[in-house]
Amino acid sequence: MNVILRWLFDLLQRFVRTLDWPLCAALFALMAIALAVLYSAGGENGMQLVYAQGARYAVGLAAMWVLSRVTPPRLRDATPLAYGITLVPLLLVLAIGTGRYGSHWIDLKLFYFQPSELLKLSLPMMAAWYLDRQLLPPRVGAVLATGVIIAVPTALVLLQPDFGTAMLVAISGAFVLFLAGLPWWWFAVAFGGVAGAAPVAWFWLLKPYQKDRILTFLDPESDPLGAGWNIIQSKIAIGSGGMGGQGWMQGSQSHLDYLPEHTTDFIFAVLAEEFGWIGVATVLALYLFVVGRCLWIAAEARDGYARLLAGSLGLAFFVYVIVNGGMVSGLLPVVGVPMPLLSYGGTAAVSLLAGLGVVMSVRNHRPIHG
Repeated sequence: MNVILRWLFDLLQRFVRTLDWPLCAALFALMAIALAVLYSAGGENGMQLVYAQGARYAVGLAAMWVLSRVTPPRLRDATPLAYGITLVPLLLVLAIGTGRYGSHWIDLKLFYFQPSELLKLSLPMMAAWYLDRQLLPPRVGAVLATGVIIAVPTALVLLQPDFGTAMLVAISGAFVLFLAGLPWWWFAVAFGGVAGAAPVAWFWLLKPYQKDRILTFLDPESDPLGAGWNIIQSKIAIGSGGMGGQGWMQGSQSHLDYLPEHTTDFIFAVLAEEFGWIGVATVLALYLFVVGRCLWIAAEARDGYARLLAGSLGLAFFVYVIVNGGMVSGLLPVVGVPMPLLSYGGTAAVSLLAGLGVVMSVRNHRPIHG
């Protein structure tokens, strides 16, 4: 009997040895909190949403485990192919996609697939693959070539149109340049160029609903029953939570249907209303731990590609949290960015967990030097 138990233990140990357990613990805690909040926010459909999201977590965790077992050199070799494959559905979604304000998802009958989410992994991989082959800090030619790598998928996402995801995709690529040692003045010039192009975008590129979001951000009370409704109700939900919250399943804003998109983009407001500042601080601490762990793993990496990739994925995760948190609290315009692992959604959760599997691969396959 002892022999069998020892064999089973050794088998399990070999099965999970590539996982980074401190990082896994934080992720499991976030997913457990997310399912509890989702059950409350879903009302009568709460258990159905929990089952659906739980299944998506299972797929994401499986992808995380598989990628944690792939060595960084093999990931590097597969990067150009992975990047090219993820561009194909971006073209396909423009032809057959569906969405409230454009073509964001592909209806696969069993579930909706959002191709742009895959770029949050494949784009940093491609930028890291290219820059790892260059002299660092990158010279002008390498910076411009990396800019093309970033610009092509970003432009395809903008055509959907999905400004929020396009911004996050571009930032994930920019982080690779930052970690490669690109001087700060490059980013200052890029920011100045974006600011200078803002009038052009306002008059010729932005859709009416995107302009409404910006105007609502500046003055939500100007249209409290229309464009300003979402952010006003979100701020009421956050403020009413106080220190300890109104209690699980007791959030009035979400349960009385005042808060829109309360299972997706604005689920963080439900958390704040029901669990208060204590719940918010707990979730933010878990997010910070995930980001910090990713950056620590990147710092410990001995391989340039692995270091750039793990670091950029950790910093991008941080930006996702900041953008959604700023959006629901009225500090940033509403751009339709989900809160990582907390918001209901399949492609985002799976791609995020897959990216963290890559980070675990970097941790597990570090070359040891004597």
